[in-house]
Amino acid sequence: MQEINPFFFICIAVICLFICNCNTVTIKQEAADKPALPLSGTWKLLKGIIIDKGDTTVTDYTVNKSFIKIINDNHFAFLLHDLNKGKDSLAAFSAGGGNYSLKDSLYTEHLDYCNDRQWEGNNFSFTITIRNDTLTQTGTEKIEGTDINRLNTEIYVRIK
Repeated sequence: MQEINPFFFICIAVICLFICNCNTVTIKQEAADKPALPLSGTWKLLKGIIIDKGDTTVTDYTVNKSFIKIINDNHFAFLLHDLNKGKDSLAAFSAGGGNYSLKDSLYTEHLDYCNDRQWEGNNFSFTITIRNDTLTQTGTEKIEGTDINRLNTEIYVRIK
């Protein structure tokens, strides 16, 4: 019986370590190369356009009020308030949030929390586009058992 050279075992061990390390580096690199969900971030609402029963209302969210939407990998939250600290007839505050799904350009929010409680528990689907730092979402907001059934378009800019 021929004796096996210990150098052979050392070479095999080094090769195995090298292969394992290369796979780990490749996996880490693939994760790093995968772009973050482009929807994730903080978005400032610039303009809202609501078409309700044939009437169109355009709201400029850069005057007298501020509205942001914060989106991570699976949840969203929104906050709106007036810019006069609630001290005049324009006083306003609204907040809500929940989870969402995104498939291609179909973005669907499930509203778990909202200061206007009739909105809670509802799903709202939007078609979204993202161009540079601008997010546009358009969809129907409908709540069964209420008079709410309207087309809503919102235009956001990413806050950096």
